[in-house]
Amino acid sequence: MASVTIRNLDEGLKQRLRLRAATHGRSMEDEARDILRTALSAESRRTGNLAETIRGRVAALGGVELEIAPREPIREAPVFPE
Repeated sequence: MASVTIRNLDEGLKQRLRLRAATHGRSMEDEARDILRTALSAESRRTGNLAETIRGRVAALGGVELEIAPREPIREAPVFPE
């Protein structure tokens, strides 16, 4: 089994981990292991792409009808003096 060392852990975070571990009746190491297992075993919520996600969030606000500009013929390319 692999080992992991966590350096520079904020003292407040360490205290909260210690209290949470005591509440569950286990060591800080067991508590951290359980937190990691729970966090990493959850299915990824990232489905679809960014455009679909944004569209889903703003769909309830309604759409906006934009006027489409009339098409014009292609302009001639500029000629630059040499």
